[in-house]
Amino acid sequence: MPPDARRVPVPATPPDLTVTGEVVEWRGPAPFHFLVLPPADADWLHAVVREITYGWGMVPVTGRIGGTSFTTSLWPRHGSFVVPLKDAVRAAEDVGLGDVVTAEVWLRWDS
Repeated sequence: MPPDARRVPVPATPPDLTVTGEVVEWRGPAPFHFLVLPPADADWLHAVVREITYGWGMVPVTGRIGGTSFTTSLWPRHGSFVVPLKDAVRAAEDVGLGDVVTAEVWLRWDS
């Protein structure tokens, strides 16, 4: 595992969301890599986002891909939400642009 990849504890409960999709890129000031939530998951999240967001529609989560767990926030984007995939997580799990991966996601209601 790269030295900057962290394993954070995940809840003992089943994940709130399981997102499977192609890793996509969005170029802003720097390239970012994401998974896009399917419409049904995005609809559910829109219904609870006001209870959990810390602002701008951002939703704090704990995620896990393979054996690597991490903290991040879901970003609202084009009527859905995206799961940012940190470089350290992608390196630890050998995930690249265009790969199809599954991320388990737990909402962090206490953040």
